[in-house]
Amino acid sequence: MKEAVLLFAGQGAQRVGMGRDLVAAYPAAATAFEKADAVLGRSLSTVVFEGPEEDLTKTANCQPALFVHGLAMLEVLEAEVPGLKPVAAAGLSLGEMTAHTAAGTFGYEEGLRLVATRGALMDEACTATDGAMAAMIGGGEEAVRQLADDCGVDVANFNAPGQIVISGSRAGIDQAVGQAKARGIRIAKKLKVAGAYHSRLMAGAQIKLGEALAAAEVSTPALSVICNYLADEVSEPDRIRETLTRQVTGSVRWEESMRLLLARGHQLFIELGPGKVLTGLMGRIDKGVETIAVEDRESLEAAAARL
Repeated sequence: MKEAVLLFAGQGAQRVGMGRDLVAAYPAAATAFEKADAVLGRSLSTVVFEGPEEDLTKTANCQPALFVHGLAMLEVLEAEVPGLKPVAAAGLSLGEMTAHTAAGTFGYEEGLRLVATRGALMDEACTATDGAMAAMIGGGEEAVRQLADDCGVDVANFNAPGQIVISGSRAGIDQAVGQAKARGIRIAKKLKVAGAYHSRLMAGAQIKLGEALAAAEVSTPALSVICNYLADEVSEPDRIRETLTRQVTGSVRWEESMRLLLARGHQLFIELGPGKVLTGLMGRIDKGVETIAVEDRESLEAAAARL
């Protein structure tokens, strides 16, 4: 058996047409999308496979789309590679919900409903607030933290060494971008996003998601799931509810999460979802581990042959 850590993509990785080749070749993938359409009461698969891009990019669509795509990929990969043994999982932001569902914390339908709720609530929060985000490249963590504090915004993501994202009011982000070079930050670039994810501006979404999670059936995960909020393993159901709720306004501590998994001796990381973002980040964190990105039929079959 080959042990592996599963990594699931976050919002922004989506692209029109993702999963279409998989659905055409594997009945299990087709079933995953059909079930999603039935659960949601709308044709998510049409938006995913046909677009348009502006519809797929909407938070209420792209979050469930990436969730379904990631789990469909995993189901097919496990069928194609019987010797694969997932032992841990993590996901970037939204991807943490996918990781928990892969680990059995949520059933597929329960997880999908929660993700759809999360996406809709965050969409509402984006509309109600004038938020923005910016990537800070090549600056020290303390410099970015201080800049965020001074401009009244939050640190949203600690992705990899020298790659941090800040989030908050548009005015605060503009101020931070303008001051970044003077603070020793090499590049400050505003991101094309709908709002200020993982910041105080998502407080309304956090409260309502907490209510949805309180009513959800949550089981002890069968895999080690590393949560974004603590950069640590969380397995007790009420603690899972709490950390998934806090994650909406809290920082995604991705680099720390990956270093924890590396410290535990994990050597194979498989990213499930489009874009290869997470394997790219791992290359910045530790080049010495094996990473495999599975994003379509071609890469899945290549991974199956390699494993």
